[in-house]
Amino acid sequence: MEKLVIATRGSQLALWQSNHIKAILEEQNPGLEVELNVIVTTGDKIQDKALSKIGGKGLFLKELEEAMLSGEAHIAVHSLKDVPTVMPDGLILAAITDREDCRDALLSEKYANIDALPKGAVVGTSSLRRRMQIEKLRPDLVIKDLRGNVDTRIRKLKHGEFDAIILAAAGINRLSLLDAVKYVYPISLEEMIPSMGQGALGIEAINDAEVLKIVAHLEDEYSRIETTIERSFVDELEGGCQVPIGVNAAVLEDGNVSIRAVLGLPDGTEMLSDSKITSKKDYQQVGREMAAEFIARGAKELLARAEAMMENK
Repeated sequence: MEKLVIATRGSQLALWQSNHIKAILEEQNPGLEVELNVIVTTGDKIQDKALSKIGGKGLFLKELEEAMLSGEAHIAVHSLKDVPTVMPDGLILAAITDREDCRDALLSEKYANIDALPKGAVVGTSSLRRRMQIEKLRPDLVIKDLRGNVDTRIRKLKHGEFDAIILAAAGINRLSLLDAVKYVYPISLEEMIPSMGQGALGIEAINDAEVLKIVAHLEDEYSRIETTIERSFVDELEGGCQVPIGVNAAVLEDGNVSIRAVLGLPDGTEMLSDSKITSKKDYQQVGREMAAEFIARGAKELLARAEAMMENK
């Protein structure tokens, strides 16, 4: 293969991620030309509605996947947290990269952390998962929907539309935005459990032996273990991006894996949560087993109510 084409969104973060992978692939494969095919997705076009109302984060992938299936691209580079657990026929989650910081981050021009926010402070987020957990921590805050790319969201913060916003720490780090606002507070896992796959890049590829061989070297063993647990948990619950689910697995130095999970209503009034430590060798099934325990406690009924709550909002 002489040229490999990456389908990508045109946002600053998407371009950083695709160019990052482009550079690695070109270094690993001397003589290979890697080209970006920039595509505007449905999720990018619709900015005036909450993601939960228009179909979730999968709207950022649809056109990229169509480009691959039609032969216009070979791979796409995604924030793994945005990738649904079921892949379209003909496409494979071919590699999962070394993970960045998996935590969420609170950004503010005035307040150093969650505790410092005054009563009635306006916090922006497009995520039902983040909304649920911040409402549980601080029910006295006002949570408002926040759409747009990272630059747009930070601009809205700086213009005073919000007292604070919540973004993925990985995106802040990748775009070197730690100095873009006065305070960037990484939210601890005790305060907020991240989304499945958060902090990792997922390489989606056509099912072609030559392409798969090229991207195989991007794979990180620990990221695959951690995100397989997280994605299996969500898949077993049949929970898409429209419902509030947080799950995080972390491989420990002793070879075990620490897992935390939470789900509930978007307003934080009802939640189920649990944590456990398990052997790394059980990673293929432990996510589904943990989900089954949540289902026995009424998780599916709770998620159905969460979905209905957002539809009626």
